[in-house]
Amino acid sequence: DVFPGSTLSDHILRFNNIPQVKMMVVLGELGGSDEYSLVEALKQGKVQKPVVAWVSGTCARLFKSEVQFGHAGAKSGGELESAQSKNQALRDAGAVVPTSFEALESVIKETFEKLVEEGNIPPVPEVTPPPIPEDLNTAIKSGKVRAPTHIISTISDDRGEEPCYAGVPMSTIIERGYGVGDVISLLWFKRSLPRYCTQFIEICVMLCADHGPCVSGAHNSIVTARAGKDLVSSLVSGLLTIGPRFGGAIDDAARYFKDAYDRGLMPYEFVEGMKKKGIRVPGIGHRYNTPLAS
Repeated sequence: DVFPGSTLSDHILRFNNIPQVKMMVVLGELGGSDEYSLVEALKQGKVQKPVVAWVSGTCARLFKSEVQFGHAGAKSGGELESAQSKNQALRDAGAVVPTSFEALESVIKETFEKLVEEGNIPPVPEVTPPPIPEDLNTAIKSGKVRAPTHIISTISDDRGEEPCYAGVPMSTIIERGYGVGDVISLLWFKRSLPRYCTQFIEICVMLCADHGPCVSGAHNSIVTARAGKDLVSSLVSGLLTIGPRFGGAIDDAARYFKDAYDRGLMPYEFVEGMKKKGIRVPGIGHRYNTPLAS
């Protein structure tokens, strides 16, 4: 960072005073001068334990312009801030510096093995890592395990010879000519409702099939019903939403029709006059097709 709260040498000196720490690995970046504080600490003998160090960013010299790396302070500046100069300074101060980043792994291993040979690090028995559990999706595909049921249906049953809705077999629904309202009563209310109830459900479905349940009036009716209000209150809440942007075509159509009637216009004259004015006739936006019309 541009304004760090601590320096690289602060942490190295802290690790150097911990008896359990036998060696340290430092990975720096080009830009700034933080690594030179570690160089001075090594020269002054404040760090007695092996330090393996590498400063990344040696590729910056391959670019003609200044290079900005991920961190705020990691940008190429003068020669002293280059990765090559820092690596050489660390190497001259006594740190173990590899020739490239790829060689960092082998240098760490060699330094550790040297400490083991000198007896500075007591051998630690290798611990067998626990086996990694098999991935669930792989186990399911191989048939070793079965995925638990996430959805439990209390209205439909597919376990028998034929599906049942609230205990009523599908064959019975077809033989008795159950309609959409009857099926909804079985699935939603879990029982067979009287015919007048199922007819009301079918009327609601037919109304929504034309205009949908997402217009403002229908939305208000749904919200009011979900709030526990009665049918009349729910209906009125939707009707009161009728305005210029929703359902207002009815009012506008009445105004235009009355004006045409008062002026004694024929229907053809009324439509042509609206067309010349570039005004759509409100309330006449639906088309229907019937054999009688042809």
